[in-house]
Amino acid sequence: MLLKTLNFHRFKCGFAPVLRASRLFSNSPPSDVQQPSDESISGKQVKPERKSVVPSNSRFIYPEFLPDPKIEWRNSLREKLERMDMIQRRKHIDIPEFYVGSIMAVSSSNQHAPNKATRFVGICIQRLGCGLRANFTLRNVIKHVGTEMKYQLYDPTIQKIEVLRLEKRLDDELLYLRDAPNEYSTFDENMEVEYLPEGAPVPVNPEMVKLKPRPWRARWERKNMKGLADLGLEDRFYERAEELATPWEKYDLMKQYRKTIPEEEQKEIFAEVYSELHEVEVMRKKLKRKKVFIKPTKNV
Repeated sequence: MLLKTLNFHRFKCGFAPVLRASRLFSNSPPSDVQQPSDESISGKQVKPERKSVVPSNSRFIYPEFLPDPKIEWRNSLREKLERMDMIQRRKHIDIPEFYVGSIMAVSSSNQHAPNKATRFVGICIQRLGCGLRANFTLRNVIKHVGTEMKYQLYDPTIQKIEVLRLEKRLDDELLYLRDAPNEYSTFDENMEVEYLPEGAPVPVNPEMVKLKPRPWRARWERKNMKGLADLGLEDRFYERAEELATPWEKYDLMKQYRKTIPEEEQKEIFAEVYSELHEVEVMRKKLKRKKVFIKPTKNV
């Protein structure tokens, strides 16, 4: 009788029925609750691998972002700060893609010039350095005199860099143009820009350069240059070149390792800077479109 009265009092006061302790504290799940299958759990946890958005040719387009391979000159903090400075500089000036062999025009400030600026047109014969010390050399023949200008790529006095003809050559350096006739290094100062279709590969100019008779500034027969025509030398010069040649160095893996940056480190560097470089390129394209767009006017 007492038990019935207690149960009635609990129901009247609004108390919820108490579950059994064995159901509350047991480790086994209730029979009426469906457990998620292993396939659904694995599907939620396993995510598809994201493919890298960094182009594979970034090390050719932005070679100055790779540090110097000499271990005694490495400093991770300095290299990171330099990369930040280079990206900030690219936000103020458009540094286009170019290679050795491209025809370029560089406008730089000059306090002695009438317009306080000078513009030099020439072919890129050399590209060296890394970080903020990256530089390139242009060559042109002006008034029958071979003239060369060396520019620091991130020099704040540079106002504009234009690529008039984007192309490559067979060699990484074109210093032998100094010993070639002037016709190989002569370019019009008013040369117009030659545009390539978007997405087209960079063409390679297979032109073979014929050098002037000796003496030369270097022993070009010993350099193994692909862009040089027959030098017309005696056999003793080629025999001496074969004696001094070191063809086994291409099999020296340790020497190649010391002269290059490991691929894993290259991917890490470009993964760090490519997103900001891509934003700068998109911003430059938008600005160019705004300059080209002409707002239509109503005809009354």
